[in-house]
Amino acid sequence: MISSSDPKTMRSWIADLEAVGELIRIDKPVDPVTQMGALLYQSREKALLFENLPHGWRSLGQAPANVRHAAIAFGATEETLVPTVAARMGKLIKPVMVTDAPVKERRFRRGEFDLTHLPVHKAGVKDAGPVIGSGLVVTKDPDTGQRNVSFHRLQIKGPDKSGILLYPRHTWKNYLKYQERNEPMPVAIFIGHHPLYYAAAATTAAYGLDEFEIAGGYLDEAVRLVKCDTVDIEVPADAELVLEGHIPPHYREEEGPFSEFQDYYVTGTGKNPVVEYQHMTCRNDAIFKNLQNGSEMEGCVFHKIPMSAAIFRRLKDVGGGPNLHNVMVLPGIFAVVVQMTPRAYGEAKNLLLAALSSEYQHPKVAIAVDADVDIFNHSEVLWALATRVDPDKDVVIIPGTHNHAMDASLAELGGPGTILWQRFGSKMLIDATKPPPADAVAHAALERIRPANPELRLEDFAAAKSLPLVKALPERFFGSKALKGK
Repeated sequence: MISSSDPKTMRSWIADLEAVGELIRIDKPVDPVTQMGALLYQSREKALLFENLPHGWRSLGQAPANVRHAAIAFGATEETLVPTVAARMGKLIKPVMVTDAPVKERRFRRGEFDLTHLPVHKAGVKDAGPVIGSGLVVTKDPDTGQRNVSFHRLQIKGPDKSGILLYPRHTWKNYLKYQERNEPMPVAIFIGHHPLYYAAAATTAAYGLDEFEIAGGYLDEAVRLVKCDTVDIEVPADAELVLEGHIPPHYREEEGPFSEFQDYYVTGTGKNPVVEYQHMTCRNDAIFKNLQNGSEMEGCVFHKIPMSAAIFRRLKDVGGGPNLHNVMVLPGIFAVVVQMTPRAYGEAKNLLLAALSSEYQHPKVAIAVDADVDIFNHSEVLWALATRVDPDKDVVIIPGTHNHAMDASLAELGGPGTILWQRFGSKMLIDATKPPPADAVAHAALERIRPANPELRLEDFAAAKSLPLVKALPERFFGSKALKGK
């Protein structure tokens, strides 16, 4: 039984999901290399707990499987999730050091553990092999000692070696400092924790800001840290498993392809660094965490929510405080939709410019819509594009921009593992809003239709077997969200 005073962990998260019917336990044998990826890729609605894996392992995946799950993790609803996360981004709680660490219950030196015996799954048919997608990599700036926590894919290359894709941001910056000194960079990789740790790692903040402080703010409790055994790095005491090692300087090996977050294999493939491991610690009955990548899969969810919240925080003060309702990153996470009510002609474009130049390099397309457009329904967004956009005046292309290095649709410069690596392309903003309410006549011309007597409910007239039809009706017809989740 997990009490309210216990720290939030992957185990408390499993209990939370099961309590609300969002977890499926799979007790049949599953091969992580040949079967697990297919099962995870199909499960867009429920989390999966695999309980019968080789070498006696269990594994959790697709948790969160969707925005609804992310809302559960943050104690919010889908509609309030992004504003909730945006508010918590400003709350940092320093971690605390502890000695009672479940992740230290078992210790293994090099030669006593074998990465190929972990239940690491193969996500896609063209993947170069099993890849740990759930490992959160902890490194330090060698000059300041400041920690950084971030996502990096780890392709298994042997019992104690993996590849690593270092995207050109903070971990890469730390690595370059070690490489200039011709020294290996110490790393610790923790696997399996409460999803808000993963959300914190996916939050792009200023270089030097400790993601464990962000996690504390998200969790509303201090992160419990413990010292590693063989490297000068601290890791979460309540994680399921920790790998300790080093990244050698100047050395590269072929790495990839891998099923990435935008639903393509090619990005990031090339000569990338490797991690050499010398130590592993874990819980007595550790539960492995597998993360399936792809558009609108778990890896995408982890990134789109903090990204949406960071953009929301940036936009809420543009122009003295716009009438901003919500923000949501779209599938593939290279596009974002901004829900707002313009106060003046052109204000939507101002917000979209800010959305395209946030802390995140991902967005290349930004779309503004009104409050009557459900941004969680992609058909609604497409409807707004089709009926409220004059391409000649509402679409703006910005050429010659620095874009995300994993965007396969743009020209690639340099390559993975090099200092130049980037994508050079363009960005686009689309104003799909109505004329502002201040222009009453023009605004009224684009008022959406509503049926007569919108207060009537089909559930009061239809048989019980027809009730699913009620939930499918557009919510704009009703005065509340009362039917949602019934």
